Amino acid sequence: MDMDLIWKVLLIFAIGTLYLRLSGRKTISQMTMPEAIIMIAFGTMLIQPVTSKSIWTTIVVGAIFILALVITEWIQVKSDLLETIISGKSVPVVEKGQLNEKNLRKLRLTVDKLEERLRQLGISSISHLETATVEVNGKIGYTLKPEKQPATKEDIINLIQLIQTGKMNSSIVSNESDGNIFKEITNKNHTEPPSSYLQ
Repeated sequence: MDMDLIWKVLLIFAIGTLYLRLSGRKTISQMTMPEAIIMIAFGTMLIQPVTSKSIWTTIVVGAIFILALVITEWIQVKSDLLETIISGKSVPVVEKGQLNEKNLRKLRLTVDKLEERLRQLGISSISHLETATVEVNGKIGYTLKPEKQPATKEDIINLIQLIQTGKMNSSIVSNESDGNIFKEITNKNHTEPPSSYLQ
């Protein structure tokens, strides 16, 4: 076996690992569109020097790709508008237990496919949902209607208190005032502005 080939493969492996480490810890399913495009291009580019003489060019081009990805992510942290343009935003597909057919058409997502993904999350009926969104990485985010949510430890403590004293704890806060992160999607705005260094 050609020793030149061995050192090229080992060098590409080491440099590729370093570049991917710098680019972040997301899995394929969590990547945004720019990240996925760069990773596909990066993977294709990494194998080329094994059979050609352009290993240093590949290393430089790889560094440029990763630098472009880091800059893109930094821009998204600094500007909400540019984040929307580059990566998109979560799209509501269920609101108050009703399908948002307009958004489903926009996403080219059939009801059957949505139901399939909801079943995988353990949801048996769309009517049980308060809100469901298709996130930027393609996953489903959801909240159940209050009557369909499992009891929390706070609910159990309040129930015990009600049984023992006949009075419910007056400090119970409704889900509406909890800073519901799904409101940001439907209102198309942050309920509380993020810290200045994050946007």
